[in-house]
Amino acid sequence: MKYIGAHVSAAGGVENTPLNAKVIGAKAFALFTKNQRQWYSKPLTDENINLFKENCKKEGFSPEYILPHDSYLINLGHPESEKLIKSQKAFLDELKRCEQLGLKYLNFHPGSHLGQYSETKCLQTISDSINWALSETDYVTAVIENTAGQGNNVGYKFEHLAQIINNVKDKSRIGVCIDTCHGFTAGYDIRTKEAFEKTFADFDRIVGFKYLKGMHLNDSKKEFRSRKDRHESIGKGFIGIDAFRFIMQDSRFDEIPLVLETPNSDIWAEEIEQLYSFS
Repeated sequence: MKYIGAHVSAAGGVENTPLNAKVIGAKAFALFTKNQRQWYSKPLTDENINLFKENCKKEGFSPEYILPHDSYLINLGHPESEKLIKSQKAFLDELKRCEQLGLKYLNFHPGSHLGQYSETKCLQTISDSINWALSETDYVTAVIENTAGQGNNVGYKFEHLAQIINNVKDKSRIGVCIDTCHGFTAGYDIRTKEAFEKTFADFDRIVGFKYLKGMHLNDSKKEFRSRKDRHESIGKGFIGIDAFRFIMQDSRFDEIPLVLETPNSDIWAEEIEQLYSFS
């Protein structure tokens, strides 16, 4: 079964996210547990936590289909020690917030070397950061999101994701989220059936479907291999509609959160309905 949703607003408190997801006909959703553009936020209150859990139960959302995202400021591969430690502590705080809410996953962008050292060194630093954060928490799985490779970001190759995973000690608490826009602009074609099958055969060989914990379903405003991260509404960008039909008809993408991050939230309900019509 497919579980489709969107990255919904947490305005007014995280407890509102299940309600916002229900309104658009979602069976899954993503959220920020704190302001994604600030280093620090107020701790979650008992009221926030209890109402979030109550609303998830009331609206039928289980933790398996909720994919929280960490702050955009965090860089677990930062080349400067002081800033790396700041990112690591912020990441730990995000993991702990997920545990407070009873969630299973934390989705994150791997990081950037900022042009100051090699990709290999950066990937090892990311793994080291994950190892430390997991050792300080109990059960949340860290879910690496592939990137478009914009700027000095790592994670735009399946090999990067595999290298991070290989150096994480607890393999039961590491996973991957594939963003269709990021993958496409990084050079992974999914526009035709042949290209789609090749891309995901490569993913399975290099990373492994056992690590796939979620997907972000986004079309792209930018061309193939442009290395630009610009999301577009489903079927209105350079990827086109067929790729999303392939995903919906492929059982390898069952039982994970499939989350829209498309730019027009006014049509999320329509996009969700359209995607379900393909299955």
